[in-house]
Amino acid sequence: MATHLAILPADALNLQADAPSGSKPPTRFLRLPHPRTGLASLFFPYSPQNDARQRDAILEVQAVAPTNARSWFIGQEVVADGKLLVMTPIDPAFLLIPILQAVYPENGDQGMFRPEDEIFEDAAANLEQTSTAAAGKDASLIISKEDVIEFTSMECCESALKRVCDVKEITEDITVYRFSPEKVVAYLRVKVERLSTPENAEISRTMVRNLARDGLMEDGKEILLNVGRLRAACDLVAQYIPPGIRNSLVASYDFTPLDTYFKSIDDENAAIAVEKPAKAKPAPTTTMDKKRKPGTSQGVEKLKKAKTGGMAKLSTFFAKKVPA
Repeated sequence: MATHLAILPADALNLQADAPSGSKPPTRFLRLPHPRTGLASLFFPYSPQNDARQRDAILEVQAVAPTNARSWFIGQEVVADGKLLVMTPIDPAFLLIPILQAVYPENGDQGMFRPEDEIFEDAAANLEQTSTAAAGKDASLIISKEDVIEFTSMECCESALKRVCDVKEITEDITVYRFSPEKVVAYLRVKVERLSTPENAEISRTMVRNLARDGLMEDGKEILLNVGRLRAACDLVAQYIPPGIRNSLVASYDFTPLDTYFKSIDDENAAIAVEKPAKAKPAPTTTMDKKRKPGTSQGVEKLKKAKTGGMAKLSTFFAKKVPA
């Protein structure tokens, strides 16, 4: 079995490949649709050690590959594959969006309320069929039905389902669901509001650098700065949602003041560019310049006009001396 070096949360270090008999089967990687692109991506389910509220969670797996070939030294072992696997927690609600969209139409029709297991069975079958047709001979691009069913059977998935779906309790034992883009946007807005607070925004160096570059951190621009933080938080959340949901999220905010500010900067820069003086034109060519042969300097031209009458020729200095 191949060995890889990985970085993952400390509370996920209890992963055991040799689980005791009768316990939950060993955890394995799941290939699920990425919430933004819909392409097959790797995720890793685990049970946090220090969170009593959460029985299970899931990690996004990303491979950081070096430009040049490298290896890792672990004790006395050499790991030939120099990639570094980075595993970070991801909200299971993000992963549910493309799975539910595989069942519910995107033409504005709300669809019907259906039981949870029925929704996931159809979604898993649809995702496997469409990904297999698009994958060709590349098996790594196929989203298997088994992986989708295993993810949707996790407890964290069931709680996330209520955040992105309308819910109806038919009886005490029967609950039906319907995917709701409106509830998705409302849920995402909660994330945006939390990420855009000054305390959280300052954690991201990229966000701070971009706000400063746009001039929003100057004195007297506090209102624009708040709107800029909201836009930056939307862009951050947009990395984990489909484009259509992203457009709905952005449309739920009024970014008119920020757009007006950026337009004024563009207009000002355009006006400065127009006012810049044109490049100096080359000096007009004189008659003397026209007569001068190309490739000769001004000093050579002056020497040609010098009077040489009465001057000894250069060859006389090298003639043999006549004996006296």
